[in-house]
Amino acid sequence: MLQAKLTSQLTLNALRRVHHGACLYSLSDCFLHKNGVRTKYGLHSDSSVLGRVFYSQGAIHPSVRLRETQHYGRRSFSLSAATIVNSAPAPVQPYLRLMRLDKPIGTWLLYLPCTWSIALAADPGCLPDLGMLTLFGTGALLMRGAGCTINDMWDKDFDKKVSRTATRPIASGEISRMQALVFLGGQLTLALGILLCLNYYSIALGAASLSLVITYPLMKRITYWPQFVLGLTFNWGALLGWSAVQGSCDWSVCLPLYFSGVMWTLIYDTIYAHQDKEDDVKVGVKSTALRFQEQTKSWLSGFTVAMMSGLVVAGINAEQTLPYYTVLSAVAIHLTHQIYTLDINKPEDCWKKFVSNRNLGLLLFLGIVAGNLWKERRESLLQNEEV
Repeated sequence: MLQAKLTSQLTLNALRRVHHGACLYSLSDCFLHKNGVRTKYGLHSDSSVLGRVFYSQGAIHPSVRLRETQHYGRRSFSLSAATIVNSAPAPVQPYLRLMRLDKPIGTWLLYLPCTWSIALAADPGCLPDLGMLTLFGTGALLMRGAGCTINDMWDKDFDKKVSRTATRPIASGEISRMQALVFLGGQLTLALGILLCLNYYSIALGAASLSLVITYPLMKRITYWPQFVLGLTFNWGALLGWSAVQGSCDWSVCLPLYFSGVMWTLIYDTIYAHQDKEDDVKVGVKSTALRFQEQTKSWLSGFTVAMMSGLVVAGINAEQTLPYYTVLSAVAIHLTHQIYTLDINKPEDCWKKFVSNRNLGLLLFLGIVAGNLWKERRESLLQNEEV
C-alpha cells in the first residue's frame, strides 16, 4: 500500500515538472513573438539581451529556429541563417547582424541577377560556370554586407527613432561608427580580392558600381525614387556576370537584362517600402511607396510589363529557346498574382510578397539554364535535317 502511494506521488511530481517546462517554453515563445522587432529582412528579437535570458533558462530562442526534440533518444535540429549568427561568439554577433547575415533575402536579391547573366553567357548546351556562380555568390554576400554597413552608418540617427531599426548594432550602440568603418574596410578589401579574380574589363566595370553602393543610402533623403537607385545598384551583376564569362559585355543582351532587373527591384522594394511608410513619414524620408500610395498597383503593373519586355528582348538577342519563354510566362503569372493579391496596408502581406521574389528569381535562372541546354538539342535537329 505504501509502495503504491509512493509511486503515485512520484508520477504526479514528474507530470508537474513536464507541465511546468512546457508552460515555460510556451510563455517564452509568446514573449518573444510579442517583443519581436521587424528588421530590414524579417522578424527577430534582440539576440544580445533576450537570447541570453532564454538560453540561461534552458529554453531555446525561437528566432534562431533551432528546434531540439527528444524522440527515441535522438535530437533533430532545423538550421537557418539566424542559427549561424546566434551560434557565433557573442562579440562577433553584432558584426554579423550589421552585415545582415541573419537575413539572407537581401543577399539572394543581389545575387540572382548575377546568376541570370552568368547562365545567359554560357556556351550553347552547357551549364553555367559553377566557379563563377560560387565567386559571385561570395561577392554578393560581402557587398550586401558592405551596403548594409554603409546604410546603417548614414542612418544611425534615423534608426534610433524607429522601433523596427532601433536594435540595429550601430543605432543601439553595440558597434561604434569607427568600429563599423574598420569592419566596412575589411568587407570591401575581401570583395576587392574577389573582383581581382576576374578579367580586367570586369574589374573596371565592378569598380564603377562602388559609387552607387556608397550614395544609395542618401537617396531617400533627396528623392521619392530611392528604389530606382537601389535597382541600379542591386542589378549591376547583370552586366558583370556576362563580362566575367565572356571578357566583355554584349550590350544587346546585358542592357535589356539590366533594365529588367531594375524594374524588378522597383516592384519588390516598393512592396517592401509599404511596411515602413508610416515611420518614413514621421522620420521624414521618402520612398516610392509614399509617391505611389493608392496608385501602387498601377505602377507595379507598368513595371511588370517593362520587366517582361526587357527579358523577352534579352532572350531574343541571346538566342534563347522554348524553355526560357515558358518560364517567362510563369514569371509573368507570378508577378500578376503578387500584385493583384497585394494588400499595401497589411505589413505581413507586404513581407510575404516581398520574400516570394527569391523564388521568382530562382525560377528565371532555371529557365535560362534549361533554355540554354535546349539550344544543343535544337542545333542537333537542324544538323540532322540538313544531312
